[in-house]
Parts: sequence; structure tokens; C-alpha cells
Amino acid sequence: MKVKMTLAEIRRSGGRVDRKRLAATTDEDILRQAKEDGTDEEIISGVYPIAATVRRALGMTQKAIADLMGIPLATWQNWEQGRVALDPAIRTLLKILWKEPEAMRRAVAA
Repeated sequence: MKVKMTLAEIRRSGGRVDRKRLAATTDEDILRQAKEDGTDEEIISGVYPIAATVRRALGMTQKAIADLMGIPLATWQNWEQGRVALDPAIRTLLKILWKEPEAMRRAVAA
């Protein structure tokens, strides 16, 4: 039988995440791993691309893409981390940014 831990217990235990290894993981590592395990295809064939993958595919920093979208950096970070769900309008903007990044740039520059 598996024993469930409370959030406080997990925090006290320090968890099992290798924080140094996690911090050393680059965007290129993540994209390579996604290709290796086949999850990169979900972005192309799925309902909508996820924020982090769009940003990485465009080779942009979180700050640069937040500036392009006209949103606070913290908002973009919340989307990438899944702390805030994307509403349908944002999903549509991500589709445009994913498929037609230059059109998006032209539109926001106008």
C-alpha cells in the first residue's frame, strides 16, 4: 500500500528532484528529449501547441516572447509552468504564433 504524504511532509523531505541537474537542462536538451520520446509530434498534431514549445521553437527567451505578446513576463512564465490554464483566446494566439510567427510580429507592430 502506497502512503500519501502531505505537501508539508514533501517539502520537509526535500523531494527527489535533482535541482542541479534540472537547472543545467537547456532548451536544446528538452527539444532533443521530446523528439527522442516522440512527444514533439503532439505539438504539431494536437489541439494547440504549449507555450514553452512555441517559445523554444522560435528560439526566443521568455522575456522576448512576453514582450512580443504584450504581456508581463510573469504571465508567460505562469503559462509555461502550467500554473495558469490557457483560455481559448490565448490558445488561438499560440496557434498563430506557432504557424505564422511573422504574421504575429507584423500584427503587434502595427
